[in-house]
This record gives sequence, structure tokens and C-alpha cells, in this order.
Amino acid sequence: MATLPIYNRSGEQVGSYELDPAVLAPHINKQLLHDVVVMYQSNLRLGTAKSKSRGEVAGTTKKMYRQKGTGNARAGSRRSGIRRGGGHIFAKRPRDWTYRLPRKALQVATRMALAAKIRDDELVVIDDLAFTAPKTKEMAGILKALNCHNTSLLVATAAYDANVYKSARNIDRVSVSPVSDLNALALLTPRKVLVTKAALDAIRRKAEGQGGAEGRGGAEGRGGAEGRGGAETASNQPVESP
Repeated sequence: MATLPIYNRSGEQVGSYELDPAVLAPHINKQLLHDVVVMYQSNLRLGTAKSKSRGEVAGTTKKMYRQKGTGNARAGSRRSGIRRGGGHIFAKRPRDWTYRLPRKALQVATRMALAAKIRDDELVVIDDLAFTAPKTKEMAGILKALNCHNTSLLVATAAYDANVYKSARNIDRVSVSPVSDLNALALLTPRKVLVTKAALDAIRRKAEGQGGAEGRGGAEGRGGAEGRGGAETASNQPVESP
């Protein structure tokens, strides 16, 4: 059982949070985390690179000079890939780099990533993180009080909060994400993760629900909106909540 200190906005400890890492992941599979991170990074590739082959570059197809008798090497047209201005021999073509690992694997990897943050003491819990209006200066003060400044940071909230997002978007290397949008890449990229108590409760409930459904073998029954394929982002990066 892991005991996580809970801090307030001033950086003072106001309580503790008991969490069994086995609820999130009984063990951490580094190979699975690697495979999932590579998948997310591959899905971010645009795949728009293109170069011209010898059939697409401008230029005549006439033979440059006769085959024999000039003393020069044999040559075809100016479009040849071995000549300056010619086409690429193995021209690049636009391609789709996206692929998808099983949904269960993505969910387990997300929980493993969070468990790894807890194990490495890189998870900070705050009791509340609400703003009546966007206040970047106030957000920067909170991060400094929690010793989360001058480093890459992910702020995880229970639900999307526009004021929290707008308060942190101009702070260098700080990103904000609701629990429903968390994935292994988002958790492992920053050095630290700042999570609200409400968000940690939501993660715990989600993990316990997924663990029970997996024990019953109900992979299709618990899918809900995720099972209907509603977890794709604009960048073709699948999102799996923990």
C-alpha cells in the first residue's frame, strides 16, 4: 500500500491518500510500455513526405548522346536518378503510419505508466485546483509551492476545466489533461504529474472497474463508448483512460 501526501495550494501537507499500486497494475511491463509509446508516436506522424521519381521530373526523355563512340559512359535521359536534377531512384510516397494495438493493452499500459510514476515518486497530489477565472500567475505560484516548476509537468484533472487549462497553457513545459484523455505517452513524457484528489479518485474507480470486468472476462460488456470506437483524437492518436 502506497501512502501519497496530499498538499494544498500553498504546498502544505493536509492529508494522505492510501492507494494500492496493485489496483493499477500488479507489475510493470516495460516491453508493453515501449510498444504502446511507439504506437502513439507513430500515429503522430503525418506521412506526407513525397519526392519525384524519374517519370515525374521535368526534362526530355531523349537520349543525351549516342551509345558508342564518344568516349563517355553510356547515358540515357536527363531524368535518370544518377544525374543532377533527375528523379529519385526510390522516391518517397505519402503513407499512413497509424496502427492500433488492442484496447486492453492500451488500458493496461496507461495504468502501468501511472503506477511507474507512483513508484518513482513523480506523482504529486493536490486537494483542489479550481479557479474562478484564468490566472496564470496564481497557477505558477501553486506549481512553485509544490516544487513542480522548472520541469516538464502534466496536470491531470477529474474533468475538463477551461480555467485550469487557460491558467497553465502559457507556462513552459506544462500541459493539462482530463482523466478521460490520459494515455501512456502523456503520462511518461513529463518528468512529474500533478493530479487532483478528485482525479485520483476517478482513476481508482476506473481501474477497479476495469480489473473486475477483466476478471469476469467481459471485454465487450464494459466497452461502452470506447467499445463503439469513440476514442480517436484529431491527430489519429488513440486515447485510453486509465
